Amino acid sequence: MTTETAGGRMGALRVSVLAYPGCFASEVYGVPDLLTMAGHVSGGREPAFEVSVVSPRRQVSASGGTALDVSAVRPADVLVVPGFELSPTLDLDATLARLGPEVAVIRAQAAAGAAVVSICVGAFLVAGAGLLDGREATTSWLFADRLAHRFPEVRVFPQRLVVTDRGVTTTAGFSAMYDFALQLIRTHHGSGVARSTARIALVDDARSTQAPYVDPALLPTPGREFSLGVKRWLDQHLDARYDLPALAREFHVSTRTLLRRFGDEAGVTPLAYLQAARVQRARHLLETTDRTVAGVAADVGYRDTGTFSSVFARHTGRRPGEYRAAFRRR
Repeated sequence: MTTETAGGRMGALRVSVLAYPGCFASEVYGVPDLLTMAGHVSGGREPAFEVSVVSPRRQVSASGGTALDVSAVRPADVLVVPGFELSPTLDLDATLARLGPEVAVIRAQAAAGAAVVSICVGAFLVAGAGLLDGREATTSWLFADRLAHRFPEVRVFPQRLVVTDRGVTTTAGFSAMYDFALQLIRTHHGSGVARSTARIALVDDARSTQAPYVDPALLPTPGREFSLGVKRWLDQHLDARYDLPALAREFHVSTRTLLRRFGDEAGVTPLAYLQAARVQRARHLLETTDRTVAGVAADVGYRDTGTFSSVFARHTGRRPGEYRAAFRRR
């Protein structure tokens, strides 16, 4: 199968993966490996993809010290930017400064007409190149707030799995590279090959959101005493009816003051936090127990199963029964 590029050239789609010091090796090779598998599934006809791992450096060591075999940067139709280890103690300013040559490559490839794709926190490099300004984007839910705060011109959507906006694609964490790769396979090999490739690789080809994977307990918290106290109280009374005046009396403030102080510190209303906490607890019960959906709903404060299902689906993208079928721990 051949592909016509933006310039009218017929041939395999040229996909370059940009390797750099500290990148995740699995994210360097994950997309090429799935594309290679799709080529075999398609019957070994003319390849749809010509894949290379490139770098502006002669030698590259990935995260963990793994040496990567790289080629010189070359013209590409698609440039894939893998992620790196974004630990809480990492000096992001220093990291992006050290990766100045890679940021320059991203900018130059985009200017030459390449479609740019970031995997996970590779979005920070793409944003550093200025390509996400005014665009919609996503990244791992764990780092979405950090991306939004560092690059305020970027419209970050934490629950989206893959976002493409005017030639620039960003994906969620790690395994979302396969969601992007399947999209590419679907476009250039057809839906049948994409589906078969996903089955062989045990990759989910029907995901549309990263919401079911979000764990609020792992997200950074503002750390302010008032909102933390309110959160603790709500966590301890998940099954109780939400009563804003009673909650305000518990903390010796007016309802107006409660809403203002909690909102300033937590960024959401107490009710929104309570709903998210209830959904988190419900997810755990659906994954680990045999409780009926109605029983789970009652356990987290919902007397009406329909209301519970609607709230749950709004937060996770799946109805409770669908969520249990996908994430039940055997």
